[in-house]
Amino acid sequence: MACTTEDVVAALRRCAEVISEHRDELVELDREIGDADHGENLNRGFAAVVSAVDSTMPETPGAALKLAATTLISKVGGAAGPLYGTAFLRAATTVGDAAELDAPMVAKVLRAAMDGVVARGKAEQGDKTMVDALHPAVLAAESATEVPVGELLKAAATAASEGAAATVPLVARKGRASYLGERSAGHLDPGARSTELLLGAFAGGQR
Repeated sequence: MACTTEDVVAALRRCAEVISEHRDELVELDREIGDADHGENLNRGFAAVVSAVDSTMPETPGAALKLAATTLISKVGGAAGPLYGTAFLRAATTVGDAAELDAPMVAKVLRAAMDGVVARGKAEQGDKTMVDALHPAVLAAESATEVPVGELLKAAATAASEGAAATVPLVARKGRASYLGERSAGHLDPGARSTELLLGAFAGGQR
């Protein structure tokens, strides 16, 4: 089954629910190697996304993604707002005016989102950032374009989870965590964890 506007809106609502449920966890992860604002910033941002969707009712998947992008950029502080906002904006641009998204398009959307994050944050795989969750997710999606969208997203979410876990032993080379040097090793990267959670939210309930 293809992904419709209603599916994207429902996924954005799940994102807000999941981030709210894991707010304290993300705050604690960020307290260990950052400035402890990741969970609160994302929680506020996705709550605002839901409010924006309720007020505007997007007519296409791309419009919903663009609304999420502009809301996150305007409402979320720190690095998360620009990074996630750019990801959603690149996704929206890739989708264009399409009424539905099939599996190959969803794979392209994930690739565009990751490319946006890389361009904005100048991070690469292995730097202990959200890219470490995004990169394997994109590769998994690109290897699953012959299956239904829901199965593709589940494969991407599983790969993101594995990628996030793999950040624990890494030494951070980007962001505030990089200031800790070797002391950043042994901690799960909060951006990778939130990426895992969001991809899991998009996979949950998708047909």
